[in-house]
Amino acid sequence: MRILLVSMPWASIDMPPIALGILTRIARTRLEGVEVRTVYGHLDYADWLRERCPLTLRDYKFFATDTHFESCGEWVFASALHEKERHAEEFEQKARAEFPGERVDLMLRLRALSDEFVRTFAERIVAMEPDVVGFTSTFQQNVASLAAARHIKRLAPHIVTVFGGANCDGPQGAAVHRNFPYVDHVVRGEGELSFPALIEALRGNGDFADIPGLCWRRADGTSVANAMEEKPLPPGVLVPPDYDEYFQRWSTSVARSWVEPVLVVEGARGCWWGAKHHCTFCGLNGSFMEFRSKSPGRFYDEIMELVERHRVLDLYVVDNILDMSYITSLLPRLAEADYDLRLTCEVKSNLRRHQLQALADAGIVTIQPGIENLSSRVLKLMDKGVTGCQNVRVIRDADPLGIKVYWNYLYGFPGETPADYTSVIEQLPALHHLAPPMGASRIAIERFSPYFNQPDLGFPDLRPARSHRLIYDLPESECYDLTYIFDARPAGIGEDVADRLRDAVADWHRAAAESRLTYHDLGESIVLVNTRPHFSWSTLVIDDPVERALFRLLDDPRSIPVLSRKLSAEFAEEACSEEAVSRILADWRGLGIVFTDNDHFIQVAAVAVNRELERTRSTVHQRAASTAPQASRLVAQR
Repeated sequence: MRILLVSMPWASIDMPPIALGILTRIARTRLEGVEVRTVYGHLDYADWLRERCPLTLRDYKFFATDTHFESCGEWVFASALHEKERHAEEFEQKARAEFPGERVDLMLRLRALSDEFVRTFAERIVAMEPDVVGFTSTFQQNVASLAAARHIKRLAPHIVTVFGGANCDGPQGAAVHRNFPYVDHVVRGEGELSFPALIEALRGNGDFADIPGLCWRRADGTSVANAMEEKPLPPGVLVPPDYDEYFQRWSTSVARSWVEPVLVVEGARGCWWGAKHHCTFCGLNGSFMEFRSKSPGRFYDEIMELVERHRVLDLYVVDNILDMSYITSLLPRLAEADYDLRLTCEVKSNLRRHQLQALADAGIVTIQPGIENLSSRVLKLMDKGVTGCQNVRVIRDADPLGIKVYWNYLYGFPGETPADYTSVIEQLPALHHLAPPMGASRIAIERFSPYFNQPDLGFPDLRPARSHRLIYDLPESECYDLTYIFDARPAGIGEDVADRLRDAVADWHRAAAESRLTYHDLGESIVLVNTRPHFSWSTLVIDDPVERALFRLLDDPRSIPVLSRKLSAEFAEEACSEEAVSRILADWRGLGIVFTDNDHFIQVAAVAVNRELERTRSTVHQRAASTAPQASRLVAQR
């Protein structure tokens, strides 16, 4: 039996699809008499366009990731999926209202070519004479994959088409199978056991009805969706990916000139926090939230095997959240390895400085901590299990370690008020030296999230995202089952406050490159150096004993009563009264030294390290060089 595993646009251009890598290894190690090959249709697409409508990496990312919620990448291939589109003009009008004209013009040029590409691609697949063609569908791969499956079945009805991936989880997979007859089977959920079982059943060694989660058709064409497994796979079943064919294909692709490849590795599935407190807006993990992780030794060996085999040092850890036990087990081994690894991973945002240091020592250069907001009250509405001050702490402490922090500011939660944002907005200039959010946006309602599953939380009237209704042109009940993103009546703050937040984030981005706030703790004094444009001082020396102790206590979030009590244990009570502490903190807030939220305070200066050459504007270097510590408390005005 010959199996082709296919990844269509718009898969990430610099990362091998881990799902296909896993299935390739399983097929080659567990199935006898099977030949498996992998076809990277997204790389083929980039190469095919080279002579017709050349793309840049930025263009590709626009469709692959930047417009995930607007489904622009899906719309590009809608003309190849449908013989006749009824809503093309309506989608174009929607796109022109949301994106620059040149982006929409590019979209239209690509749409005009999509049918030709899909037909050519399908002809090439059929010429390879496969028995089974399996498509992985995640994010904006669904329409291109469906279009390719349609043309493959048109050319060769005997070829068995199979779909799997995140877009096929739960009701989505059943909807794909019901509505697109050229999809023979859909594997819902984790495929490590069900995909091999399907292959055996196709060879006459099993019954489709016995494979959990599988969608299949009876002889009369009726679509059947088997019940999914109630428990996720244990970590012992999870296997490392086989990326050999990806790197062979990469070596000949135009994508080589765009960006270097990144190894995708997996240590765990599920979310240990979500298993206890499911964040209200999060739809990740789909049907299986239970957290499972590989042993640290096994995961280390898998990482080293891939690094040595492919000679790639950049790795993306696909886990939704880092196993906290890895900090003291896996990470020290990575730190001792004889490789200059550069890893990206997702973590919880309450990490302490010593834990971030362990990440940095191991080569973790980028984290996604799931910060989402800086108001403790809004974070509680999300069930995030962290506070605004803790979120500021992780951004502050990551900076001197050279760890980039990627995060978004989200709003639109039922129960939030303008006051939850106005206080934070007023304080954002104090944070301009730290990593800004990538943007500020209203939350989208995702399938599998508590907001989707529990209408009483504030979103009772959900509809499939308008973009999906226009693209798929199905009855709304079917589109409801098919889609992952839903439209809802906006909740939380109004657009006036949202505009203020977005403007403040944009100002943060503009100021970040020239902003600096660091401190040197010299024992008898603490020296702060500032270049943030919204504050008119350059150097601040804290030499009063009480103030020095207070600043050090503010390394972690603390309330005024706690600060007063701790200081009173060391100094005269009068100098450490709550009133005295409040006066100092009010002064420091005016200077942009502290951030406050929910009656707690934290100092926002990063530990000074010699990283100034990473800054991009020479004015920063000039101002820093001209700023020498002085003996007075506030010594220089800009």
